[in-house]
Amino acid sequence: MKIVECVPNFSEGKDKGMIHEITAEIEAVEGVELKDIDMGADMNRTVVTFIGEPGSVKEAAFRGIKKAAEVIDMSKHEGSHPRMGATDVCPFVPVKGVTMDDCVDIAKEVGKRVGEELNIPIYLYEEAATEEKRRNLATVRSGEYEGLEDKLVDPDWEPDFGPAEWNDRVKKTGATVIGAREFLIAYNIDLNTRNTKIAWDIAFELRDRGRSKREGSPDDHYWKGNIVRYSKDRYPCGECDHLESTFEDIREHTQEEHGYDLKEFLEKDYDYDVTDLEGKAVKKRGKFSHCKAIGWYVDDFNRAQVSINLTNYKETSIHDVYEESKKIARDMGVTVTGSEIVGLVPYQALMESGRYYLEKQGQPTGVPWWDVVETAIQSLGLRDVSEFDIESKVIGAPWIPDDALASMKVDEFVHEVSRDSSTPGGGSIAALSGSLGAALCSMVCNLSTGGRGTEDVDPILMPVADGVQELKQRLLEAVDEDTRAFDAYMEAKQMPRSTKEQRDKRKRAMDKGLKHAVQVPLDTAKMSAEVIELMLDAAEHGKKGALSDATVGAQMAYAGVVGGIANVKINLADMKDQEYVETVLEECEDIQHLADKRLKEVKDIVDSR
Repeated sequence: MKIVECVPNFSEGKDKGMIHEITAEIEAVEGVELKDIDMGADMNRTVVTFIGEPGSVKEAAFRGIKKAAEVIDMSKHEGSHPRMGATDVCPFVPVKGVTMDDCVDIAKEVGKRVGEELNIPIYLYEEAATEEKRRNLATVRSGEYEGLEDKLVDPDWEPDFGPAEWNDRVKKTGATVIGAREFLIAYNIDLNTRNTKIAWDIAFELRDRGRSKREGSPDDHYWKGNIVRYSKDRYPCGECDHLESTFEDIREHTQEEHGYDLKEFLEKDYDYDVTDLEGKAVKKRGKFSHCKAIGWYVDDFNRAQVSINLTNYKETSIHDVYEESKKIARDMGVTVTGSEIVGLVPYQALMESGRYYLEKQGQPTGVPWWDVVETAIQSLGLRDVSEFDIESKVIGAPWIPDDALASMKVDEFVHEVSRDSSTPGGGSIAALSGSLGAALCSMVCNLSTGGRGTEDVDPILMPVADGVQELKQRLLEAVDEDTRAFDAYMEAKQMPRSTKEQRDKRKRAMDKGLKHAVQVPLDTAKMSAEVIELMLDAAEHGKKGALSDATVGAQMAYAGVVGGIANVKINLADMKDQEYVETVLEECEDIQHLADKRLKEVKDIVDSR
């Protein structure tokens, strides 16, 4: 299944009825799931998040933009967030089964349609940008709505689609920025002050674009200092006290000492002409790449916030930005009280943060994913000013559906297995056995680490716990996947076979279903064997009091191996592709041999201890 995320930002955050009209148009498109509506009255802005298949998302985005143009009048709009249109920005994000290039094509198709059918000026940004200077949203949106009239007649800023003129229609709608980008985390850091200058000061220090260099501040508040400017034969470094008499010399110094090209930085982020710098402010880079930030005051919270967009959390993490904010704020006598995520956040981003804080605490990270995520939520103070519900806010988490076998109560599941139906059967039980073995391995590791005197074993057992947690989750999912795979094969067997065409179609479906019915228990056997392999370290270095748990865990994982292989073999009996059968049987033999060997090693270790 192909899934695209769309996150349009609408320039209205006070009128719920108006936003409902817009979101109703989005929800009316079949195949679209509305995930989040985040209204901000002070910013007078609403961030809407929805997902779906590419065609559905394209249509929903167009309808949302169209309705926003009907109900929002930009000539009357006021708000603290930068904006230039009724639909201010509309990015498309690849989630599953689609590439960034696919999302670029979607952005261009929607942009062209909006420009031509709705007569709204469209600028393409990020990965869809038609030239380098249009990649950055802040650069495209510079001047905001109030500067749009002049921007439209500037040849350098002709829209990519739609009218390049300031008419009555555009006066009402403004312009819209459409693009394709990686997952953006809209992240606000809460301060115990109402002074927005302090929030801006922190934002300037954090953001990739950096700030103007200042000097002569009477205290630790950088913003009170005087801006340093270039002058004739005087080219100061933005990062340190170094001074040169020519631009080329200071450029060379910046490259050698600070690791970046000053010319590229000034031209890209500030549109400077480096041959004419006299009188212009000296700039210094911020601390984080892929980080955009501003400061503002939120009346609802009675405090200032640092409002941040993290455009690549894999390069710049939430916790790194949060911890640096705390440090900068503390130097200015301000306290960071928590933070807030607007819209959705990727599962992996919170897992990284949760692991970071658990490691800082000297605690095991190989615990259930929910515990890791909850650690991130508490450590980042994500419930400081608003609710944070994991189920509704986190995208991509390994949820087990409520109607899944793995979600049943233990007694209900046992009773279900005992009935006179072929599923759930041995394959599902093998996966469950493997997952229980993995859980016990993690338990032994976690009982044996993170305490006084465990320093020698922590580096050995903590990574083991991480590894078996992942195996545990995948094996849990295999409990249902095994049943689904077998059911799909049985459905293929029931397909009509009156004509040759029907028989051929049935055969293809059966072959496909049977191979899947073989692959799932084969994976169960492989993963269960990995659990036994990891149990070696748990048995060798774990607490003596947990050795019985290591024994039981290894035996449960071994049941996953034996059960998985048994289900592979019985499903292979109907396979006609002998080469495939022989290859799989050889693989099963290798898995079995290794599992036998490792199980004996675990038992020997336990007996010797």
